[in-house]
This record gives sequence, C-alpha cells and structure tokens, in this order.
Amino acid sequence: MATRIDRAQVAETALDLLNEVGLEGLTLRRIAKELGVQAPALYWHFKNKQELLDEVATEMFRRMAEPLSAVDSSSWQACLAGSARVVRSFLLGYRDGAKVFGGTRLTGRSYAGPVEEMMGKIVAAGFTPSAAARAWFTVNTYTMGYVMEEQSVHPVPGGERDPAYDLEDRADRLKGYPLVIAAGAEFFGEMEAGFETGLHAVVAGIEATLLPPGPAGVE
Repeated sequence: MATRIDRAQVAETALDLLNEVGLEGLTLRRIAKELGVQAPALYWHFKNKQELLDEVATEMFRRMAEPLSAVDSSSWQACLAGSARVVRSFLLGYRDGAKVFGGTRLTGRSYAGPVEEMMGKIVAAGFTPSAAARAWFTVNTYTMGYVMEEQSVHPVPGGERDPAYDLEDRADRLKGYPLVIAAGAEFFGEMEAGFETGLHAVVAGIEATLLPPGPAGVE
C-alpha cells in the first residue's frame, strides 16, 4: 500500500489504468484507489483532471522518446513519416490514447531533448526553424486526429470493430447515396492503408509549401 506518492507515480498509474477504464473512467478517485490512498491526497499534486492529463501525456511522450530517436533519418520525409508511425502505433496501444494525448500541455523539460533532436534533423534538410516546427506540428496533428477516428472504430486496442461502424449496415442505411457510401468505406475501411495514404499527402504538401527552394531542399 502506497503511503507517499509523487506526480510521476500518479501519471504512471493513470496510464497503466487507461486500457481498463478509458478516459471517461480515469478519475482521480479511481487512481487513488489503485494507489491505495484517499482521493484528496492527489489534489496536492493536481488541481483538476486536466492537470493530471497533462502529466499523463508527458509520461506518454517519455515512453515514445526512444523509438522516436530511432526512426530512419536518411531523408526528412522518412524522418517525419517514421515519427508519425511511431506516434500512431504508441497511441493505438492505449484506449482513448489520442484523446488523452491531444490538446494537452507537456510539463517539465523531459520532452525538449527529443523534440530538439527531431527539429534538428528537419532543419538540417533545409527547412527554416519555423517551417520545421510547422512541418512537425502538421504531421503530428494529422496523426492524432487520424488515431482519434481509428479509436472510434476500434475502441479497445486490438479489439473488434464497433458495430456502429459496420460498413454493410451503413451502406444499407444510406442506399441512394453512392458517393457517401464510398466515402465511408474509404474513411472507415482499411484504416492503416488510409493512414499511409493521408500521411503521404501531408508530407507531399509540406514539401510543396514549406521547404525552401534550393540545393539544401533537394535530396
């Protein structure tokens, strides 16, 4: 039974609970029960649930840091795409992972080193620092948004498709709207293939709009 706790311990416990209870069930009271303390003890560390989620997201990023550092850096395209795949894979491993990670504020400085390394690789390819930041932000937000949709279709990591996203039922319900039916199959069918198609489009758009012309921007 825990008698003394710190912010990191609370965040780690919350992350470990996520697959069991989901974001909605991830309350300070539930985490306190898991830690063997009273809920008021957690308010010493976190004023509200948002502060807790900020710390949980920071812990998630800490766990991503090593695989992010190991992505293929043979080109800036490979670096950005590889980073997106790492983030997607990691978030899919946690129930509501994208909802927890998105819209939070990372705490402390532990994330700064990996982000600096990533930014350095992109700047070295010819991007200005501001363009590199925009490129990373764009890929990252695409990835989080896509995973959020994926986790609506498959709420439990490795689990079955939510019946609400059954494509045959959807097609029957929308008879007479062939383009809408086709769009649903594209949106909610082969999710991994769809992610890769969208990622390719995002990276191509970054090259077209953010990479300055000249030798440094040519592979």
